[in-house]
Amino acid sequence: MATVYTPDTLEHAHEPTFSFIGVTTGSSSIMRVFPAWADHLGIPSRIVGVDIPLDASPEQYRSVVSFIASDENWRGSLVTTHKLNLYNATRDMFADVGESARLLDEISSISKGPDGLHGHAMDDVTAGLSYQDAVGPGFTGEVLLLGAGGASLALTLYLHRRQQAAAPVPSRLVVTNRRPARLEEMRDLHRRLGFRIPVEYRTAGQPEANDAALSTMAEGTLVINATGLGKDRPGSPLTAQAVFPAGAVAWDFNYRGDLVFLDQAKAAGVRTVDGWFYFLHGWTRVIAQVFDLDIPTSGPQFDELARIARAA
Repeated sequence: MATVYTPDTLEHAHEPTFSFIGVTTGSSSIMRVFPAWADHLGIPSRIVGVDIPLDASPEQYRSVVSFIASDENWRGSLVTTHKLNLYNATRDMFADVGESARLLDEISSISKGPDGLHGHAMDDVTAGLSYQDAVGPGFTGEVLLLGAGGASLALTLYLHRRQQAAAPVPSRLVVTNRRPARLEEMRDLHRRLGFRIPVEYRTAGQPEANDAALSTMAEGTLVINATGLGKDRPGSPLTAQAVFPAGAVAWDFNYRGDLVFLDQAKAAGVRTVDGWFYFLHGWTRVIAQVFDLDIPTSGPQFDELARIARAA
């Protein structure tokens, strides 16, 4: 049975410990996957959960980060759900935060160095690797990004860096979101970056507005569900009447749950990609960072980690 703490019940460890900071961590499949990966990779560490409520105070985040810093056996953490709030509440407690963390205002990985805690945002790396798995590194078609949350911001940061490196990038982005404020946050990030990929920001309060955006996209468009619908909440960002462009690819950031979006795409004869590789890259990149390991992002060794995860 998984060991799960709250900010008030944290205990000092007598063995190397890797923590997963979330909301309901005990039910996550990583509690079964990590021990199997640890055995395979030779990591002498257990995994524990730290459940923090969605309405947590800054003091609760600070108490968790302070505890991790104080216990030498707590090696580091992966952070989900609380990435933005944890960054805002504890930024001053880190000896260093990476460039992506500063740009995205979030911390998804906590590691330790001789000078103290290091905070990193890993979603741009994870999203980029998963993007290449979905459409390949040479993709130059259009992208419809349904949802403008943290994962979407991270994907656009990755695409910006590709463009700076003169690598192939999409010819056009259309981003939709229910709340205009989210779109403005993305627009602000893009201004600060000097983002040069043509992008259109659309408020979509209802699924019909996403259908309308989809109808403007070219053949071969990559259509991404980054809304959480199908996992965090039931449903899909599209209606049953949505028409996908010819040759489209439908990618859902989720890999488990009632993935209605992918069911709609399959019914339309569209190639689908779920979030399985997003899950694998997200966890293996943080594990590699925290434990200073060289974990490949493709090839036989990565395939074996994927096999172990499926079996677990």
